[in-house]
Amino acid sequence: MDLFDLAGNAEAAKPLAERMRANNLNDFIGQRHIVAEGSLLRRAIALDRLGSCIFYGPPGTGKTTLANIIAQTTHGEFIKLNAVQAGVADVKKAVAEASDNLKMYGRRTYLMLDECHRFSKTQSDSLLPAIEQGTIIFIGSTTENPYASMTPAIVSRCRVFEFKRLSTQDIYGALQKALADKRRGLASYGAVVDDDALTHIARTAGGDLRTAYNALELAVLTTPPEGGSVHVRLADAEQSIQRKALSYNEDDYYDYLSAFCKSLRGSDADAALYYAMRLIEGGCDPMLVARRLAVHSAEDVGMADPRALQMAASAMYVLEKTGAPEGLIPLSEAIVYVCEAPKSNSVISAMQAARADAVNVRDDGGVPAYLRDHSYSGAAGKREGAKYKYPHDYPSGYVEQQYLPDSLKDRVYYVPKGMGYERTVEEIRRLKGRDKNKK
Repeated sequence: MDLFDLAGNAEAAKPLAERMRANNLNDFIGQRHIVAEGSLLRRAIALDRLGSCIFYGPPGTGKTTLANIIAQTTHGEFIKLNAVQAGVADVKKAVAEASDNLKMYGRRTYLMLDECHRFSKTQSDSLLPAIEQGTIIFIGSTTENPYASMTPAIVSRCRVFEFKRLSTQDIYGALQKALADKRRGLASYGAVVDDDALTHIARTAGGDLRTAYNALELAVLTTPPEGGSVHVRLADAEQSIQRKALSYNEDDYYDYLSAFCKSLRGSDADAALYYAMRLIEGGCDPMLVARRLAVHSAEDVGMADPRALQMAASAMYVLEKTGAPEGLIPLSEAIVYVCEAPKSNSVISAMQAARADAVNVRDDGGVPAYLRDHSYSGAAGKREGAKYKYPHDYPSGYVEQQYLPDSLKDRVYYVPKGMGYERTVEEIRRLKGRDKNKK
């Protein structure tokens, strides 16, 4: 029996997404904000100076792949665990191995932990000392926001890198490479995939490269040969990814999306519902509609009705957890709510004005002395000035004092427009004697 053939069979049995994993940073797909030439992470990897970090983002965006590349690039040991399966005993074993490697060979150990948000507090506490002492370089991978789902003590000792959904262009290019690759890809099948079929898979994968690879492989393997070759058409691609092709061209897609957003802003619930359903029935990912709704609930409703953002965020959460068609019901409810809510763009106006000053004002005079941190060692005696007035010591819970730096003390960013809840904001400000709505 040929052991090499066995190894080849094992490799061939792996899913396309696993076979096509990048082995180095030059072949890594997407996430240029993280791995571009000269980036912090790339420099740290090249110098073998990477500290503990957490990779956070949607599935199929390269988190595990990048961790594997780090394992192959660095000179340390590499241990991989899954938070769902690993217990405290597994963590202690990994820490003991890491400690031995460091003492005996001077080699650092990287601990890759998939689904790290599933780690319990007990598991996290068993790992924390090793991270603090540098015995282990922790690399966590999660689809959940680590600031909300993980033990703060772990997160505070890691640098968080947020992964973004891959672009349609990135996925399309990756699928082309898979079709042309004879060793790892699908070139041996001699498959011909129509461009509209490949574009459909890339577009409807939702930024998830693993989903796109799986759909392409399924389409190639299940399409009956014609004249000795496999010809994958749009209908085959639709079946493989279980989504119909967009029933409109790319220009129409952006027009419908624009019309949806403008209908939200214009308070036309009927139009917004139509454009949302037109997009979704045409093949658009419903989560894209939900994400746009969440943004516009803050941009166009904002403080006129703060509950609009809560409604949109709740609808997005339910849609993500239940999927369509059930998830479209709360999505529609939130669309109607945002449309019927009073409108104010005061929040985005305030954000843009504050951001402009944050970028353009080079010398703001610094934080007023009484607002600075006096808790650290050595602060006493070095930070003199007016005494900080604690608002809760005053009957209304408010006392007049300067918070902005001296050079910006007269700036007004947030100006309520008197719509909906903003009338309440104006009344509260009036009662406190802090009506700043003046230029």
